Amino acid sequence: MDGGGQVLRCTHVTTIPLESIGELTTVASREAVVHAGLAVRRYDDLAPGEAHDVDGFAFRTLPEPGELLATLATVNDVHFGETVCGVIEGSDIGPQLSSEPGEAPYPEVMNTAAVAEIGALAPDAVLVKGDLTAGGTDEQVDAFLACYSPLADRMTWVRGNHESHHGQQRGAVPVQVVDVEGARVVLLDSSVDGSEGGHLTADQIEEVDTLAAEADRPVLLMSHHHAWDPASAERPEHYFGIDPDSSEALVEVVARRPRIVAHLAGHTHRNRVRRFAATGDVPWVEVSCVKDYPGGWAEYRVHEGGILQVFHRISTPEALTWTERTRHMFEGLYAEYAFGGVDDRNLVIPVRR
Repeated sequence: MDGGGQVLRCTHVTTIPLESIGELTTVASREAVVHAGLAVRRYDDLAPGEAHDVDGFAFRTLPEPGELLATLATVNDVHFGETVCGVIEGSDIGPQLSSEPGEAPYPEVMNTAAVAEIGALAPDAVLVKGDLTAGGTDEQVDAFLACYSPLADRMTWVRGNHESHHGQQRGAVPVQVVDVEGARVVLLDSSVDGSEGGHLTADQIEEVDTLAAEADRPVLLMSHHHAWDPASAERPEHYFGIDPDSSEALVEVVARRPRIVAHLAGHTHRNRVRRFAATGDVPWVEVSCVKDYPGGWAEYRVHEGGILQVFHRISTPEALTWTERTRHMFEGLYAEYAFGGVDDRNLVIPVRR
């Protein structure tokens, strides 16, 4: 039972003994999920917006701000064609990992499972925020499209730096708009040919401004790259995310257009939420990758009074076997970096008036 006296339904999807108390991965409005090694514990029928204490985990479920209007799903950094995981160019920090002989390539393992989980959710729209490939080849883009074909009728995708760095033009669409009941998604190509860093053109910024001004519903901005923080003490000429100049221009638009409620990115392979002084409670979100630890995707539940981000760790036994191996990358530092806090993974995106 939880603190409110409710009976919880706990489903063990594997019989492998728990190695530890595990990690609280998902906290939604009525459910929570704990991962411990290859074991998954799901707690359903929780009360929304209330404190709970189950199996040693204390948390508060997300509220349900009004009627549920639509559901979205997003993935990023899926990396078809990659064969070695944990590589940092110019560094020998390890371990570096590959699929074992006889195993399917890990991008196929992770993405096939992600497609199945998203398909079971049956969202109104699916958004893919870039880094479809390892090397930007047409063959790798085709492999991505073949794997995600069950979602093609509702999927919108854009390239990332792994494509643009190699000059891949498929997915190089500056601005794409997806409207669902209760929300507008504006998906931006933030990638630059020949570069790992990101940029938004003046035309893209102007179109975001126009789309937000005209919108009759909350607007979610999405791009592969994350924004530079205007409060940063450093202003690098070559920034890993969206360059400082176009980040500042984007922040200015978000600050003056209350219809814009969040910016959602990938690229960093981590779960993180930042908030900037100019945009108040608007979250600037990064979602971790599909291809390695923790190996997940994000769901967005569009309610009439707010939008919930719910993080899902891909939970087939094959996927968990791979991501448990990759949690130890970069001399054991990767898990803490990539996983983030529970509030970085699961949060309420408030509606602005």
